[in-house]
Amino acid sequence: MAPKVLVSDKLSETAVQIFRDRGIDVDFQPDLGKDKDKLAEVIGQYDGLAIRSATKVTEKILANADNLKVIARAGIGTDNIDKDAASKKGVIVMNTPFGNMITTAEHAIAMMFAVARQIPEASASTHAGKWEKSKFMGTELTNKTLGVIGAGNIGGIVCDRARGLKMKVIAYDPFLSEEKADSMGVEKVELDDLLARADFITLHVPFTEATKNILSRENLEKTKKGVRIINCARGGLVDEEALSELLKSGHVAGAAFDVFAVEPATENALFNLPNVVCTPHLGAATTEAQENVALQVAEQMSDYLLTGAVTNALNMPSVTAEEAKVMGPWIKLADHLGAFIGQLTDEPIKAINILYDGVASNMNLEALNCAAVSGIMKSVNPDVNMVSAPVIAKDRGIQISTTSQDKSGAFDGYIKLTVVTDKRERSIGGTVFSDGKPRFIQIKGINIDAEIGAHMVYTTNEDIPGIIGTLGATMGENGVNIANFTLGRNAPGGDAIALLYVDKLVDPAVLEKLNATGMFQQVKMLEFDVA
Repeated sequence: MAPKVLVSDKLSETAVQIFRDRGIDVDFQPDLGKDKDKLAEVIGQYDGLAIRSATKVTEKILANADNLKVIARAGIGTDNIDKDAASKKGVIVMNTPFGNMITTAEHAIAMMFAVARQIPEASASTHAGKWEKSKFMGTELTNKTLGVIGAGNIGGIVCDRARGLKMKVIAYDPFLSEEKADSMGVEKVELDDLLARADFITLHVPFTEATKNILSRENLEKTKKGVRIINCARGGLVDEEALSELLKSGHVAGAAFDVFAVEPATENALFNLPNVVCTPHLGAATTEAQENVALQVAEQMSDYLLTGAVTNALNMPSVTAEEAKVMGPWIKLADHLGAFIGQLTDEPIKAINILYDGVASNMNLEALNCAAVSGIMKSVNPDVNMVSAPVIAKDRGIQISTTSQDKSGAFDGYIKLTVVTDKRERSIGGTVFSDGKPRFIQIKGINIDAEIGAHMVYTTNEDIPGIIGTLGATMGENGVNIANFTLGRNAPGGDAIALLYVDKLVDPAVLEKLNATGMFQQVKMLEFDVA
């Protein structure tokens, strides 16, 4: 029997025809996604679900999806899919991360032109029969400094287009290497430097805890007087209330926003202010981009349902069914090793070196590499997956090398991950025990036997008396429950590390109290997906 796919949002007829041509039984109901109850009622009939943003795939819907094998989103954002529930149900979640990059970058450039020349206001005035030529004095882009926050896929295209406009481009991106910046023709700077120098600032980062409110009131006040700010990335990156006040005071000369903290945005602090251009999240809204992502979804879903090939999956590695039985725990280990280093590294990565020992060296190393790199990159971009992570790493000039060797120690096999930056090398090793659980076995060259928990506090210190007492007392005084902890050191009085297993995220203020004791070289909250 042919696989059956439901298309519950608007998808091009060309994409729907791809399913038919590949032998897929496709049910095209572009308005069904708006009816949650009806979708929940019928979803059990289908092997695949193709959506855009209108369909909300909730836990309730997934509870009825007994035959569903794959959900594919035509676009990059998957906030409308309960990925945890999908994973527990065994449903693959795919997206199309590269189909709308050019379109979004072009919209940012268009918005920059619009705010530089006050085009929307001038157009409205002229339509009203006014001729206010002297009122709309603009500014040239040529020779102005553009500050790009986030120089990845979309930000990189914006940099290229801006250089074509003869702008000076400076970029803030912790994962951008000096070599990659040079090849792009941009100057890599720190955020404060960008804020002080940029005539225009454009944001191209995902919304994460690290980027939330990156243009806070404090940072907005550091900007150059007369700056113009463009956000076509994600809502929540800018303090909209603070920006509104700075626009009214004249410190900020203009703003152009395609995305907002709350969407749909029916009211906002930026609305109806002079020289503020607003559009309703149109970054990916071109015929070409919508067609590109629709065609990609149809091809990816068909490939998976007919051949088992997995592309752009967010919750599953790109491996065959046979490999998955053996490699599953090792893929999880590689991801955890990457996540550990990724959460500790806040400077540009030059190289990622991965050593596979023993049984690990005989596995699908490409998939393991992808899992390790994905773990690293997800610390700054949660939309990264095992397919896109190596592409993004390559774009950023990161060199990835792999070494394999026969069994060389006490373990049947292990993986050692080393990340190289201009300042340091950081390494971690891990293995999978017979119980199928990944473990850390070496950190900073210090041997350790540590299970991996969802929430962990990592500390480094000199091996001196009082460390354990300070950790326990500080956590206890602040209501933090320590479920367990693991210690390691390289020699008496030498370097030491600790991993505390806690029940939930620890307030940064508590970690700061540990730092304030002067006993620790590093204190870091870590999170791992152990589901």
